[in-house]
Amino acid sequence: MYLVRDVNEEDFKEKLERILIDHIPGCKSLESVVRLSGGASQETYRIEIECLDDKRILAMRRAPEGAFNEMRTDRPGLAGEAQLMRSALAAGVPAPEVYYVLTRADELGDGFIMEWIDGEGLGARIVRRPEYERLRPQLAYEIGQILARIHNIDVQASGLHDYLTPIPPAEFITQTWDRYIAMETPQPMIDYAGRWLRENIAGLADTEDLVLVHNDFRNGNFMVTTERVVAVLDWEAAHIGDPMRDLGWICTNSWRYGGDAPVGGFGTYEDLFRGYEQVSGKRVNPDRVKYWQVFGSFWWAVVCLGMVTQYRGGADRSIERASIGRRTSEALVDCVNLIIPGPVDLISAESVRQNLDMPRADELIAAVSDFLRNQVMTETKGRTHFLSRVSANSLDIVAREFDLLPEHRRREHARLQVFYHFDADDDGADLESLRWRLVHALRDGSQSLDEESLKSYLRNTVVNQIAIDQPRYSGFHQALAR
Repeated sequence: MYLVRDVNEEDFKEKLERILIDHIPGCKSLESVVRLSGGASQETYRIEIECLDDKRILAMRRAPEGAFNEMRTDRPGLAGEAQLMRSALAAGVPAPEVYYVLTRADELGDGFIMEWIDGEGLGARIVRRPEYERLRPQLAYEIGQILARIHNIDVQASGLHDYLTPIPPAEFITQTWDRYIAMETPQPMIDYAGRWLRENIAGLADTEDLVLVHNDFRNGNFMVTTERVVAVLDWEAAHIGDPMRDLGWICTNSWRYGGDAPVGGFGTYEDLFRGYEQVSGKRVNPDRVKYWQVFGSFWWAVVCLGMVTQYRGGADRSIERASIGRRTSEALVDCVNLIIPGPVDLISAESVRQNLDMPRADELIAAVSDFLRNQVMTETKGRTHFLSRVSANSLDIVAREFDLLPEHRRREHARLQVFYHFDADDDGADLESLRWRLVHALRDGSQSLDEESLKSYLRNTVVNQIAIDQPRYSGFHQALAR
């Protein structure tokens, strides 16, 4: 990666204004440019320009700190994203119009300037807010049509073959599993899900059936008005793959934002499939969609776990990064519900707290959590407001661990000792060693996935962990309802 840092704000504005005047018809001057919050991987700007007759709002997407990135083999890059948006718009997919792609001569790094589109892009608001009540019943059907149009784009004719990498399903699974293995932490449910995906891969798209896949099409990555979808966003992970990956991802529970409906928290499978079939002319196999739902939760579990590695390695020491690591259990309980549902022995909080300390640790934690929620959050906004909420939620996790973790670990250890016929005094009988033994057996294939005692161990371990991490998560309540 070749980095071109902007010398200063004025230098940045001068370069940007020159580009706008040269390449945006009618542009007379740059009025303002504001970097927006969000977008961890790329920078996004709101640009206001003075034109001959009026003012216009544009958007710019740019590599961090004005970098020029060498083309990655597995990502389209910003120039590829621009071409994806142009191809999508030409195919009838709602997307911003791209006006100009930056070059090295512009000295602002990789990026492009595009149409500014007003709309709502926050998934939780789309699911919950009353102004979208009339939109929600039709949204899954509309999304099915949009995905079919994306998958129908001719990669060769559109010039996208220069930017996109084919990733067959088996390779996608291996990439994700290898990423987890490199973290060197034993999480048996991740390995179980990886094995299940490998053993159930039959019937997925063959190489000749692979198409353009958005790969991150979910609630939160498109914008809506009260009437329709107005833009599909975040094309940076697009590749050539199984089209059902996109249908499974929009149905993955992590992106339902607490909504009961399986498609993004707002729609039904039937409406999604009907919209897709109407445009594509192809029947949707629900089992293939479920397969990619399992993969979606498997993939998201690995991504969340990777946040812990970044935090511990010092790449990002924020509370946000650390807390996302705890969302691993959300994705894992979704895997449990999809492939090994069943009864769970839930641990109850029965801690005995002595009054020898004034105040106790749990009381101090509660006091700090209340301070963050009731004072800091009410007196701040933006990122500080957001991180205050994350911090309060993290303290709540610590408080639940005081009550639940010792018994949770004791029971997990006991189940593994019985599973491997170990006595408590045997060498190699500690919890970590037994986890590693199971993980290696799942990876080398020596452990069957069908053993009921294994499923019971995994189910109870995952569900009791999320009781600590996020007891309000919908997947937790689904697991208890079995």
